Amino acid sequence: HQVLRIKTRNEEEVQKLQLLESLEHLELDFWINPSTPALPVDVRIPANSVQAVKAFLESHGIEYSILIEDLQVVLDKEKQDMAYSQQRDRSSNSFNYGTYHSLDSIYAELDHLASEYSNIVSKLQIGRSYEKRPLYVLKFSTGGRNRPAIWIDAGIHSREWVTQASAIWIAKKIASDYGKDPSLTSLLNKMDIFLLTVTNPDGYVFTHTTNRMWRKTRSKNQGSRCVGVDPNRNWDAGFGGPGASSNPCSDSYRGPSANSEVEVKSVVNFIKNHGNIRAFLTLHSYSQLLMYPYGYKCTEPADYAELDALGRAAASSIQSLYGTAFTVGSICSTIYQASGGSIDWSYDYGIKYSFAFELRDTGRYGFLLPASQIIPTAEETWLGLKKIMEHVRDNPY
Repeated sequence: HQVLRIKTRNEEEVQKLQLLESLEHLELDFWINPSTPALPVDVRIPANSVQAVKAFLESHGIEYSILIEDLQVVLDKEKQDMAYSQQRDRSSNSFNYGTYHSLDSIYAELDHLASEYSNIVSKLQIGRSYEKRPLYVLKFSTGGRNRPAIWIDAGIHSREWVTQASAIWIAKKIASDYGKDPSLTSLLNKMDIFLLTVTNPDGYVFTHTTNRMWRKTRSKNQGSRCVGVDPNRNWDAGFGGPGASSNPCSDSYRGPSANSEVEVKSVVNFIKNHGNIRAFLTLHSYSQLLMYPYGYKCTEPADYAELDALGRAAASSIQSLYGTAFTVGSICSTIYQASGGSIDWSYDYGIKYSFAFELRDTGRYGFLLPASQIIPTAEETWLGLKKIMEHVRDNPY
């Protein structure tokens, strides 16, 4: 398999790529969808389609370059690195935050954090996945009754491994910085934080056992042999609109109805039952973007000025550490119109501070970010999250 980066010059070339996308027999996997001439399109192509796709692009004079020459080499290296660090972890009996882990290993670390920092960390189960795996949320709290709270989730798209890895590093950071970092300490003295490290556990296990590039849930689709729903097209916000597919075989299949996926429904129920969530922050990869609503429509949200300024402040905090540059804007103006996304739902539900992060990188490795970049990614992401959380703390509504 190869990954190509395609540069379109105009609408017409974008439409040619959308035509290519509709040819199912090519089995293309778009890492970045064709939407506007301003954005590059990254696509993974199975070996037996590579020649056909290149011929198609060349015949239409569309420019492309090879991002990843041989994907298998990158996959093999990732697997090898994981096995090596697993062995090292076993011998030292400690959790290595700088490597990718299995679901079981992540879940064991959640338990470890809840026992090591039992003064502020507890583990809640908010539901079960389609394949009956528990959905665990870590609650960071210094007491009080139903305090205003911040929601953070990661790994809703299972192949975005740096998000689950960053989330578990962030969990440790929050737990160990309480009482040491004055800003975080004052935050937790007023508010709670809820962190869902693996939103789509079935998909995540599948990326380890079967197909590293799997994105969706693993639910069965009636009347189709294709499995899974894109959980970030399944929320009740402009559900079924543009930028989501009605084809169960598509990677952005929206599902039969809003909240059909138990993973999405469990989060919605938790947030509604809590009743005092003030910020909804979700981690994706890749592209280095920080986005606020809307995605299902292209109009500005009521709080546009505040969200944009806060997004820019957070991006500047992120950049302050390693120089990683993030683009800030609404989903529709930054990437493309996409309906049924989580932050559109949370914003329309009344959670003003709703943001989606797209973490590293900008396409050199895409979803296959080397494990050596996990901790730097988590560190800079934490600075962005913290900037937003401080603003939420200081601006109650």
